[in-house]
Amino acid sequence: MSFKETHPLEDDSLPGTSSATIKKLRDAGITTLEALVVTPPREVVDFTGMGLDTAEKAIETARSIVIPNFMTALDYDREEKTKPKLTTGSQKLDDLLGGGIETGAITEFYGEFGTGKSQICMMLTVNVQQPLEQGGLDGKAAVIDTENTFKTTRIREMAQALGHDADQVLDGILIAPAYNSAHQVTLIESLNNMIQEHNIKLVVVDSIIVHFRGEYLGRENLAPRQQKLNYCLNNLRRAAIANDVAIVVTNQLQSDPQPFRSDKAPGGHVMAHAATVRVRLRKGRDNLRIARVMDAPHLPEGEAPFYITERGVEDESG
Repeated sequence: MSFKETHPLEDDSLPGTSSATIKKLRDAGITTLEALVVTPPREVVDFTGMGLDTAEKAIETARSIVIPNFMTALDYDREEKTKPKLTTGSQKLDDLLGGGIETGAITEFYGEFGTGKSQICMMLTVNVQQPLEQGGLDGKAAVIDTENTFKTTRIREMAQALGHDADQVLDGILIAPAYNSAHQVTLIESLNNMIQEHNIKLVVVDSIIVHFRGEYLGRENLAPRQQKLNYCLNNLRRAAIANDVAIVVTNQLQSDPQPFRSDKAPGGHVMAHAATVRVRLRKGRDNLRIARVMDAPHLPEGEAPFYITERGVEDESG
């Protein structure tokens, strides 16, 4: 469940909370009541330097304002059905995903090199800027690029194929290269504030784990790697919930050295539990790709074909 609207954190928005405390929260990038609610008290203390009692009181006050009491499952179902979905560009892939990319959740695409992970992400940064009635979210995209895979020439090509002004589309995408895992963490921590400031409706991390795999080598570093990865994913999940945006991450495919085991996405249980929807991609002949839902609480396992063409992500080969 995610919040359908956000409440700016202002001096009069938290009764009983001093303006000095609110300033500390805002300076730490916690600029809405929703962002405050989803941040653990210990992290609020670390970010702001305020006392734990003060942090817990502020969170409790915010929670009483923005979180409703229990609702019936029927009301919850009605609310879920009103949430827009972001189109991938392929109707068959959208159908596989229950209508498109969810907001308020993390969707993971993983697969081998050349299976279309980055192509889907670039297509989504174009599509998100379209109006709701055209499968978009009427907002901008933020991209954390860890592998130098986002190319403006490709995005321009996709935008022009859809009849859009390519310069205007590029202006609606904020791209930040992440040079190492520490930099990636910093960029993810800044998302809440940026989402509010720039009307971000889609956040892409391509790819989520490459820096962690390269920097935390050996079994002795596995635990700290997973802790840091878990911290990143939790921050992404909170940003999705607090702001009702779509979060899309990509992941590589690694071979399991154990015999009779299938290939799997790296990240272990931390990655598996963080993603709401996990989709494995594989390459077919020519520009055909196959997507398979591997895990989702609301979707059956299934497959859908789609194509990567000069135009982007489509149902039919050009």
